[in-house]
Amino acid sequence: MSGIALAVIGGTGVYRLAALADVETREVDTRFGKPSGPIRVGHLLGQKVAFLARHGEGHSVPPHQVNYRANLAALKDIGATRVLALNTVGGITERFGPRVLACPDQIIDYTWGRISTICEEPGSEVLHVDFGEPYTPLLRHKIVAAARVTGVKLVDGGCYGATQGPRLETKAEIARMRRDGCDLVGMTGMPEAGLARELGLDYACLAIVANWAAGCGTGEEITMAEVLANVEAASSGLPELIGELARG
Repeated sequence: MSGIALAVIGGTGVYRLAALADVETREVDTRFGKPSGPIRVGHLLGQKVAFLARHGEGHSVPPHQVNYRANLAALKDIGATRVLALNTVGGITERFGPRVLACPDQIIDYTWGRISTICEEPGSEVLHVDFGEPYTPLLRHKIVAAARVTGVKLVDGGCYGATQGPRLETKAEIARMRRDGCDLVGMTGMPEAGLARELGLDYACLAIVANWAAGCGTGEEITMAEVLANVEAASSGLPELIGELARG
């Protein structure tokens, strides 16, 4: 299948794109195995868009067990060249409170034990990709422009810290991440971004802030009900933004 203007990977709380019309389901197998679930391909504001739920449509795959290589390879195999990653995150610094949308420009990887390269298998070509700018600058620019056109409030920039999960972080861990320069904390930003670069995909992140990270807000316990409510509220403008981005 060709002609896909944009592929979207949905994170926690975003298991489908309700605005997609004329949806077709693609079951794809790749050289890295099966992706997290079926790929839904449909039309959004006149553009062909593919959607894949990173954790599965029933949120059954924890962050450290996501087959990131298969997810990205499957999207590439059906003809996608641009990937918008939706990542549900916690906010660390002042600009990144709950219900904020952000388009980070840097990432720090705190994960461990995940397959983080397509060079894993014996005999694979060894790739040393440039990762100084972990998100494709042109795609980031287009996301920011699409937000401006559609009137969606968006914070441009910030550093995403990718942790192992699935547990949330301690206050001390978040304090260290703040000292390291992180503005956001999530569990799925890596190895996804690095793998996208190795596979030659344009890739950028739209971070949905669901809660304050530990020690950064009111001190109240973080609940899934709060997370999902904040994701839903912050995502209200996503169909228009994604449709505008797909046109660009």
